[in-house]
Amino acid sequence: LAAVVCGSGAWSAEAGRYPKFEIDPSWPKQLPNNMIYGDPAGVAVDAKDHVWIYTRQRSVNPEFLGLTKTPPTSVCCTYAPSVIELDNDGNYIQGWGGPFTPTADAAKYEWPEGEHGITVDYKDNVWLCGYVKNAEAKKDDNSCLKFTRDGKFVKQLGKPGPRKGDQDTSQLGQPADFWVDETTNELYVADGYGNHRIIVFDATTFAYKRHWGAYGKTPEAEANPSSNDPGGHTYDPNGPIPQTFNNPVHCVKIALDGLVYVCDRTNNRMQIFHKDGSFVKEYFYRPETLAGSVWDLYLWPDKEQSHLVMVDGGNNEMRVIRRIDGQIISQYGRFGRQAGQFFGVHNIAIDKFGNVFTTEVYEGKRIQRWKSLTPIVFAP
Repeated sequence: LAAVVCGSGAWSAEAGRYPKFEIDPSWPKQLPNNMIYGDPAGVAVDAKDHVWIYTRQRSVNPEFLGLTKTPPTSVCCTYAPSVIELDNDGNYIQGWGGPFTPTADAAKYEWPEGEHGITVDYKDNVWLCGYVKNAEAKKDDNSCLKFTRDGKFVKQLGKPGPRKGDQDTSQLGQPADFWVDETTNELYVADGYGNHRIIVFDATTFAYKRHWGAYGKTPEAEANPSSNDPGGHTYDPNGPIPQTFNNPVHCVKIALDGLVYVCDRTNNRMQIFHKDGSFVKEYFYRPETLAGSVWDLYLWPDKEQSHLVMVDGGNNEMRVIRRIDGQIISQYGRFGRQAGQFFGVHNIAIDKFGNVFTTEVYEGKRIQRWKSLTPIVFAP
């Protein structure tokens, strides 16, 4: 079942019930100690409704780092840690990790070249991954890292090096996102910028469980999976519906009813599965888009998870989508630098009150909070 959803609008029966927001330009607070962060390439909300962002220290403009020079060239700034925890009011709680602020046990793991994706699981573990392909150094980011919330290293899944393709279960291929299923303690990985699949592991032992591609099919074999070309295909808005995931497979989220939502970013679609990988349906958004329209999504925290909110970094939009039929209910944002606009909107998370947190990469380099105007009937 395929559905193309291009329009927007609200039904009168949903007036006052569907998610509505206003931008909060006072959030977050300024970081302490003259710290500055680069691209925030991931955002998560934990059980305390604290907000976690995963940033790219290497993306900070050197001209902004006067305090790191000897002697200092300006009164600001210095690197913020790559992993930052904020309270719900936007105050800095703690930070750790990154190439320039390594943790005390950094010798035990390999920090990624390109940070991408963060989640905090039901056991309070913080998961990170990397997505960069470094052909020259032959050190692709084909791994995910698991930490305690205070930055103590727990375990590494995969390792840097050439990927081995969608048929291999021992190595990842530039993963973009992940989600831990509390009911089964399974880790679902959107794998990703090199591979073209969802792959599932035990979240404690990292034992392989299963994987699948678009429509729940076994991904197609590649002639040379370790080549510089990560595979995928050129999206053609006038061509047939793509039968495989494209690069990147950019997000994976699991609803309380067990449905698995996958962002097939540059195919401009969201595909939905059961946990065993069997295909349910798909929805296309802005199918004419050539830069990808489905970058990340998050489920609304009412007891039915009646809606989801999607971000689109190709068109710099945020969409409220009715989950039962994929229909766009409302849209927010446009390209720009002002509060409530986007420059490379990349990730999204939602707290239990319905407040939305969006991150921007490229020249955006910020996190914004969209304050919920809709009362929540909380999930049990």
